[in-house]
This record gives sequence, C-alpha cells and structure tokens, in this order.
Amino acid sequence: MYRLIMVGGGHAQLSVLKALAQKTSLDIDAVLITPSPYQIYSGMLPGWMAGHYNLSDCRINLCPLAEAAGVRLIFSKVVGIDAKRRRVELSNGTYLDYDGLSLDVGSEGDTSWLEAVGERLLPIKPLGDFVQRWPAILTAASQQDDYRLVVVGGGAAGVELAFAAQHAFATQRCKQASVRLVASESGILSGHAAGVKARTRALLRQRGITLYQGRAVGITEGVALSSGESLRADCLIAATGARPPAWLRNTDLALDEHGYILVDGQHRSLSHPNVFAAGDVCSRADIKLARSGVHAVFAGPVLARNLIASIGGQKPQSYRPRKRSLYLLATGPQYAIASWGEFSAQGHWVWRWKNWIDRCFMRKYGALNHGDKE
Repeated sequence: MYRLIMVGGGHAQLSVLKALAQKTSLDIDAVLITPSPYQIYSGMLPGWMAGHYNLSDCRINLCPLAEAAGVRLIFSKVVGIDAKRRRVELSNGTYLDYDGLSLDVGSEGDTSWLEAVGERLLPIKPLGDFVQRWPAILTAASQQDDYRLVVVGGGAAGVELAFAAQHAFATQRCKQASVRLVASESGILSGHAAGVKARTRALLRQRGITLYQGRAVGITEGVALSSGESLRADCLIAATGARPPAWLRNTDLALDEHGYILVDGQHRSLSHPNVFAAGDVCSRADIKLARSGVHAVFAGPVLARNLIASIGGQKPQSYRPRKRSLYLLATGPQYAIASWGEFSAQGHWVWRWKNWIDRCFMRKYGALNHGDKE
C-alpha cells in the first residue's frame, strides 16, 4: 500500500485533505503530522485581534477533515527527513517511512536580533502561541497607564497587526495605550503601489499610530533604532522577515541559498521527485514567488492534483501564479485597503469584500460549523 505522509496542516494542505476525501477509490495509507488539531487562518487574525471575530471563526478543525479523507492524524512535529531512505523523524525520536511526502509547514519568524527584549517579545509565528498570549496583553494594556506596544515589521502583516492592536486598545478603553510601527529604511509595504502606501500612511496618522523607518535592534527597554532613537515597549510584536525551519539544513533535499526547499513548477523537489512542498517552506526554482498566503491558497489545488497524479503515474500540472495578486488590508475597524497592481481603494465596502472572501474560504473547510465560541 502506498504511504503518503503530509507534514503540516497549512493552507495548501487543506486542499490535499479535501481532494483525498473525494478520491475514495485510492488505495493509500495517508498520514498527517501536525502539532495542533487546529489551523489558524492568518487572513482573519487581525480581525480577531480587533474584536470582529471569535477565535472559532478563524481556525479550522483538522480532525473532521482528516476523518472524511481517511487520513490518520499524528499530533507531533517533524524534526528531520532522510529523503534517500524515505523516512521522517518525529520530535519524540520515532521514524515513519513514506512513499510520497507533502510538506506545508510554513516558515519561522526571524527574531534573533530582537531577543534582548526578553519575555515582552511576541513573535507572530507560531500563530497558536500568538493567539494564546494576545488576550493577556490586552488585559495588561487596560490596567496600566501609558502602555506602549511596538510592532516591528513594515510588511502587510506588521501593518495589519498595528491597526488591529490600536483598534482593540481604543474599543477596550485602554488608558493612554499607544501603538508604534517600525519599518525598515525602505518603508512600509514593499512591493505595493505608491497609492497603497500613501493611503496606509494617511490612515496610520489618522489612527494615531506613529511610524518609524530604520533598522531596529532589541534592547532591554524595547528597541534601538538606527536613527539613534530608542522606543520603550511593554510588548514588542515581531512581524519580521521569515526564515526556513532550521532542521531542513540537515536533510538531503535540494535547498536554495536561504535554506528553503527548491521545487519546480509542479511543486516537486528538484532532488527527490516523490517529495512535494508548498507554501512558505519552499522556493520555486523557475520563478520568483513572494512568500504570501495568497500563493499557498492557490497552489493548494495544484499540490493536491499532483500528489494524486504521482500515485497513479499520471502527468503533473504546474502552478502558474497570476501576474498580480489581490491584497485586502484590514485597518482595525471594519475598514480596509485594496491593493491590486497599481490599483488601490479603501472603505468599509473593501472590508465587507474581504470579510466575504475570508468567510467563504473558512466555510469551504467547515470551519464555521465546528468548535465553541471563544
């Protein structure tokens, strides 16, 4: 019997589970290895922080999906892969052999230069840890005068988190709590059009979020900027650059210069064609692909088709990303900015559009029908 091992329950892997549920004739032994029974949808995380969603609205219960697909669940972490011998190593020291392997474990946040902040450092990844800690931070901000939160990272994630935190502080009547956003020298939202950046900067000023540009290094009190300024932080949210899981460097898979798994247009490993990868854990060898949840979602159906095709000896398909991706950036209240190439817009209608897209995605995997409200 063909054994398919899936590592990680990321956005792309959800499509694999859904496809397997529809292919009941496949004679395979499928296993999903993931640390948690829940997959948190990052697109709705800022809305949860801002108070628009319950936690159960933006997390997917993997258990019913796995059961419908006939997939065994193992709640653990993979810490090694021997691709030559076709086996994975789990964190408890056990090994599992495979015929085919699908990897969707995402990336890790690189916070090494901020660690002097100590316990006040809150990395955005892993999302499970973040959602556990955020309520306590909101409580502290409501009980303390002059609470200062600093968000480091000028990408879409950092911008949305800063807006969400500011809105949460305002609606919870946190006394004099403030939010500061630190971006690199190049500014916010690299890769987005000038109009999107201008709209975002204007809203940051309107919401009272101070923007700083420059290199930031963690210190005991908060962060020191390359300008010579220092910012005190009661909490520092790190939405910084990503890095691949460190254990990948000890595998025999082909990696790019940064340590991500090199894959072709079909999302197969360049060195081991029975290994597939999607999402932030991999790097396309043929094109430059931004590390974005947008691509993980759209690559998911292609990953699912190719995994099933490889089992039956059929020809795989390529994932061809769109020339322009649509980004809908939440800005705290039910108001958002749309970014699509050179086009930009903003308003409550953009948030309603984003909310509709996000909820459709979650309903696709039954997420709004499981779990208790929290």
